[in-house]
Amino acid sequence: MFPYAASQKMLIAASDGRGFIASQDEMVGGTRKGKLLLNVDKPAQAALIIPADGDHVAVIGENRKLLIFPLAQLPEMPRGKGVRLQKYRDGGISDAKVFSLKEGLIWKDAAGRTFNVPVRELRDWIGNRAEAGRLPPKGFPKNNRFG
Repeated sequence: MFPYAASQKMLIAASDGRGFIASQDEMVGGTRKGKLLLNVDKPAQAALIIPADGDHVAVIGENRKLLIFPLAQLPEMPRGKGVRLQKYRDGGISDAKVFSLKEGLIWKDAAGRTFNVPVRELRDWIGNRAEAGRLPPKGFPKNNRFG
C-alpha cells in the first residue's frame, strides 16, 4: 500500500518482467471490488509498484542481469499487461528503480552502506527496453534489491 498523491506516476511490473507506467488517478476504483490494473498470464503475478520519479529505469532480474533504459520507452496506460522491461531466458524480475540519470544510480547493500554510481560509469548497462542486460557493478547486493 502507498498513500495517494494526485497525478503521481507509478511503474507497475509483473514477475514475468512486463510492465508499464500508470497515473495514481487511474488507479482509484469507484466500487467495493476495486479496479483491475494489471493483467497477467499464469504463473506470473504482480511483482512491484514504485514511484516513477526520474528519467531512467534500472531493472535487475533473478538471473542477476542489470539493464538501464529511458523511462520514455515505457507506455503510460490506465490498465493492461504492459510491455517487456527486460528479456529473461529463465526467471523473472527481481527489482526495479526509477531514477534521474544525472544523479547516478544509488542503492544500499545489506550492511546499510550507500553506493552511488555516476552516469559515466553506467555506460555499459544503458541500453534499450527489452534487452538482456549485464552483470551489475561491483558492490551490488547479492539479494538483487536496490534497497
